[in-house]
Amino acid sequence: MEELKYFKEGWKHIISWEALYHQLFILVLAAIYTLKEWKQVLILVTAFTIGHSITLALSATETISVDAELVEFLIPCTIVITALTNFFYKNFNPKAIRLNYFLALFFGLIHGLGFANTIRFMLPKDESIVWPLLQFNLGLEVGQIVLVVIILLLAYLFIYILRLNRRWWIWGISAIVFIVALKIAIERFPT
Repeated sequence: MEELKYFKEGWKHIISWEALYHQLFILVLAAIYTLKEWKQVLILVTAFTIGHSITLALSATETISVDAELVEFLIPCTIVITALTNFFYKNFNPKAIRLNYFLALFFGLIHGLGFANTIRFMLPKDESIVWPLLQFNLGLEVGQIVLVVIILLLAYLFIYILRLNRRWWIWGISAIVFIVALKIAIERFPT
């Protein structure tokens, strides 16, 4: 269906294997939450989508332009920073982890720049970009919600059924994501 083209692109932008860095970011952001905190995680991924949408729109309309090589380096750096912050939380109440909302919004701004060149070429030259960008962001949001549900279900399995200590769950996920993201950042270091 042609009318859902941009929704599908947004969905693929988060769900496909080429979207590993987005998946890692969502994984490390959501790792500190449990299933009963689903509302907080929904707000978190929406903050990411808002940040992503702002820079995507500004870049797609050529209002701002940032070197693609720099952006491709900064994206895994945002994942490394988020993974590191997970090691410093002493408790996981909403007040203690409020920083995550700002990380999601701010780093969403950076991630939005990463897809800007691709979507700029996809957008029709003679039409408004509002509808395509809205569809794209809705597809992205739905994909993120699906990913978060999977993460929260895995957290429930490991923490409540297999009785893994919550801190070990968070540290394990964060360590794995940190290593993968650091490797990507080193590979993408601007020359």
